[in-house]
Amino acid sequence: MFAQQQLVVYPAQGVGQIERVEKREVGGVSSTFYIVRIASNNVTLMVPVGNAKNVGLRGLCSKETGHAILEALRDRSGFTSHTGQNWNRRHRDYSERLKSGDLQHVALVLRELLLIGLNKELSFGERRLLDQAMGLVTLELAHVLGRSQEDVRAEIDEIYADTLQAHVKQSV
Repeated sequence: MFAQQQLVVYPAQGVGQIERVEKREVGGVSSTFYIVRIASNNVTLMVPVGNAKNVGLRGLCSKETGHAILEALRDRSGFTSHTGQNWNRRHRDYSERLKSGDLQHVALVLRELLLIGLNKELSFGERRLLDQAMGLVTLELAHVLGRSQEDVRAEIDEIYADTLQAHVKQSV
């Protein structure tokens, strides 16, 4: 069970804080809910306490996992470009990974999209997924590592400086 004021992660939404735990009657049935305010967009979610695990609500990753995620983002081995692969299939796969709530899966989406950006200009849909993955990864890592989101973003930007430079050149 999560406590009031605890930071949690809701899949595809990111880091939020449990504002309170309250009982409400919905459809004639009394249930207990976590009231979670998402940090990135100030949205408030009601998550049934009994269903929190099933919807993927989880605590923040450990500091060790945070460092491991940054190291995984540095590792470019084993990546094969997805150029030529059906974009619809990739989009569906990436969307599912983002919805999983697993930070490692989200970081892999981020890594793949940054590396794909080395070879081609990202489409609008790819850029949207990249922005979503970047936001989810950087916000959680910022909280876990005790840094600002901008600082974590700057580190990832530095790791992929050649990717970002290639994208800027293609855009100009």
